[in-house]
Amino acid sequence: MSSVAIDALVRRIDALLPQTQCRRCGYDSCLPYAEAVAHGEAIDRCPPGGDSAIAALAALTGRPVVPLDVSCGKHGPLSIARIDESWCIGCTLCIAACPVDAIVGAAKRMHTVLPALCTGCELCLPPCPVDCIDMVPAGRAWSHADADAARERFAVRNARATGAPRKRAANAKAAALPPKKEAIAAAFARARARRSATGPE
Repeated sequence: MSSVAIDALVRRIDALLPQTQCRRCGYDSCLPYAEAVAHGEAIDRCPPGGDSAIAALAALTGRPVVPLDVSCGKHGPLSIARIDESWCIGCTLCIAACPVDAIVGAAKRMHTVLPALCTGCELCLPPCPVDCIDMVPAGRAWSHADADAARERFAVRNARATGAPRKRAANAKAAALPPKKEAIAAAFARARARRSATGPE
């Protein structure tokens, strides 16, 4: 299969995945798992997608339908994270862990989860030092629109993280420049020197 055909297959596989970015499949996010499936990885490693995702992947790839690999986790109703705000210490570790920017807050300030954006990935649970995050029933199903929105937020977050080194480099370059007041004073000094050199008109 050509690289173009593989790329097209990866996109089609990725479109069938729920985009929770939970890593339960053993890959860093849904897209690397889609790439692995395109190259022969098992289609039964996505607990959030469950049987319906397996059936869709089987139909796309021509492989047989198999049961979910429970070593990756169990399929169940959508759960979302909820922070007990009375215990939150504002450490920002959950914010850093959330792959889709569904947690808002600031250092030493209370954090909260935006329920409509939470994918239920549970990646915020392990880093919380005070164990103030619980998973609660979402009371709704995860939709294709949710998956598309989560994919976009994940991409934006990754782009922001990738841009951080460039921003640091730009900040370092700016720091190497003379302070603004000194630069203005130097410009005035050069202007006065030029005026003195040319003499009065």
